[in-house]
Amino acid sequence: MFSRDHLSYDPIPLPDHIAGSDDDMRAAALAFEAAMATRHTVRDFDTAPVPRDVIETCIKTAGNAPSGANHQPWSFVAISNPDLKARIRAEAEEEERRFYAGGAGDEWIKALEPIGTNDHKPHLTDAPWLIVMFAQRYGEFEDGTRYKNYYVPESTGIACGFLIAALHHAGLSLLTHTPNPMKFLNAALDRPVSEKPMMILAVGKARKDAAIPAVAKIKKPLDDILTVFE
Repeated sequence: MFSRDHLSYDPIPLPDHIAGSDDDMRAAALAFEAAMATRHTVRDFDTAPVPRDVIETCIKTAGNAPSGANHQPWSFVAISNPDLKARIRAEAEEEERRFYAGGAGDEWIKALEPIGTNDHKPHLTDAPWLIVMFAQRYGEFEDGTRYKNYYVPESTGIACGFLIAALHHAGLSLLTHTPNPMKFLNAALDRPVSEKPMMILAVGKARKDAAIPAVAKIKKPLDDILTVFE
């Protein structure tokens, strides 16, 4: 974490050393892969409330992600307020209408057809929580002096992955939503110009009648995503 105070390199023993056998590693890896294989993007949310402390704990997990120079260039805004969710939905749908009316281009719209999406986004008000993730393009001290952050897209992407895994592990469903553009979120959530909205996560429990597009179950085989040099 960047500080005006002088911070020198001060090595300490690894605090949480994990030393399992090969079989332990295999079992843990298989168990986690199986758990994450049950994660599905959901658009049909139960409106039942989700405790705030669960959301806070999952965001705390995201805060443990590695980042460039340990600057942790992210911030999260968690929203359960119905009026604010309604405002975000209205402004997001306005951007989505432009997107589907031609802003996206034919190729992008065709790619979305098997997913079954359109400019109607009820999940933004149905889900009990929205979590908006912001990337801090640069940091600022209290007097407004700026300092540089490093590897911001990579760092925030990793943190978002941590958050998605944590929410799923907690038994929650979610949808990653990225209206284009997203600048309206800075005004709606009173965020500084140094922060760029990355995505909205709609979070809650899936409705009992929730459905997903069949194409979502088609995943690339390992041979298509992995190259190994031994």
